[in-house]
Amino acid sequence: MPLVTKWTGREVKALREAVRMSLMEFAEKLGVSDRIVSRWEADGERAALRMVNQAALDTLLAKSDKDAQGRFVGILAMDDAPAHTIIEPDHDQVSSGDYVKHPGDGKLMAHVPEGIFLSGANDDPVWVDDFHIDTFPTTNADYARFCAATRHPVPKHWENGRCPRDLYDHPVVEVTWQDAHAYATWAGKSLPTAEQWEKAARGVSGRTFPWGNQKTAAKCNVRETGVERTTSVSRYHSGVSPYGVYDMVGNVWEWLATATKPGRYELRGSAFTSPLFKGMPAVSNDADDTMQDDDTGFRCAATPEQMEPGQP
Repeated sequence: MPLVTKWTGREVKALREAVRMSLMEFAEKLGVSDRIVSRWEADGERAALRMVNQAALDTLLAKSDKDAQGRFVGILAMDDAPAHTIIEPDHDQVSSGDYVKHPGDGKLMAHVPEGIFLSGANDDPVWVDDFHIDTFPTTNADYARFCAATRHPVPKHWENGRCPRDLYDHPVVEVTWQDAHAYATWAGKSLPTAEQWEKAARGVSGRTFPWGNQKTAAKCNVRETGVERTTSVSRYHSGVSPYGVYDMVGNVWEWLATATKPGRYELRGSAFTSPLFKGMPAVSNDADDTMQDDDTGFRCAATPEQMEPGQP
């Protein structure tokens, strides 16, 4: 099922069109007036919805049939695309994942079963044990909870030590590998290894990108997309991996647990500052563990043991 971390007027309009309801019908389903729905849609991404309304939209999306959910993803994907760009469907795409909330930080995680996948530029067969991986990169809101709980220093660019509200569902940036590792430890997780991350992004059959083999920049936030900043971690529904994992290409580079040499660790996925080809999951990058930049973040992984309640 498609996932939305924060509903705005953009997603509201896409869902209403996907379920093919009039303003009045849609408003009645949500228990609000048609004028409110109209205002949300007019405000677009600037619309700020109350939590009760967001929950109602979550429910309506979840209860929609597969055709409506597919239309919802398609409408948002076309909205992401530059003018005059045609997105060809990928018939091998898996649009849903096996999701569960982690008992530590409560984040939604996707299950990746054990088995062999084709890895690296040469598609070498590699075995990876069963694990879970965060469905979305660690957001500013996630990281703020960690900092509040542990008194860990906040990212240096947060004004007065607080993240702007409009960036709550954007990936956290300006974090070192040490910062990312500290969050993972607090949450009872780990940073993913290079093999875990690549399998979660490519699937088992050696896809070039999470969505398939097409070089389609409109499916992610990279340089060619022209956004030039981070975006909501759930924006690019058509770019999810075979396991339903979001933002495995673009938005921010992601720190991994795999060291390349003492004090240096792998990064993968590219960012809004990078060209699309840099985001191919088989392509590796690395950096010093003290590096922090405005296009670098992370997500976590968990072994079966780390998914058990009460585990450190």
